[in-house]
Amino acid sequence: MERITLNAEKREIKGKGAARTLRRGGVIPGVVYRKGDSTPIKLNAKELIKFIHSTAGEQVMVNLQFTGGESKLALVKDYQLDPVMGELLHTDFYEVSLTEEIKVTVHVTTKGEPIGVKRDGGILQHGVREIEIQCLPDKIPGHVTVNVSQLEIGKSIHVSDLNLGEGVKILADVDEVIASVITPVTEPVTEEAVAAPEAEVAEPEVIKKGKKEEAAGEKA
Repeated sequence: MERITLNAEKREIKGKGAARTLRRGGVIPGVVYRKGDSTPIKLNAKELIKFIHSTAGEQVMVNLQFTGGESKLALVKDYQLDPVMGELLHTDFYEVSLTEEIKVTVHVTTKGEPIGVKRDGGILQHGVREIEIQCLPDKIPGHVTVNVSQLEIGKSIHVSDLNLGEGVKILADVDEVIASVITPVTEPVTEEAVAAPEAEVAEPEVIKKGKKEEAAGEKA
């Protein structure tokens, strides 16, 4: 599993006001969680934002390197963005041990164009976008990629079809559908529409008038 080092410092000041002061100084507040304990930290904003943007949707091991030589292995648990400006406000990490299995959620992506779409005009439907797994931290896949190129109309790929390698246990429902190809829905042509009679064309008024005048002339 990929591992990236981020420089961090333990944080003494807490609260919303302190957090705003840190962000104005180019620092992002965060917390490292470990079995019920939590350690407030702070990280360089540019370094952390670059890391989050470059690993969006990926599970990546982080080596939090503290001043003084201490380090912690962790995964990003969550991060908070400003709902209006989109700026990074806070980041939570979960400390891990390379000798202890953990439960994590990984994203599922698909690649390829299904033969049922390319050849037969079917429609690709996506199912679950993420699954929960359990394994040692260094066994966690960044994400799961599923090749759908051989998928025909009426066929599906399920969670049970995944092979994530030795030591990785899938906790998600194995019957969940990841991707399927369905027949496109078309509007049925009804018998009424086929047998509908053509509308009668009304006789122009000028012709009717001409006939009346003609008849009146004969009577005269």
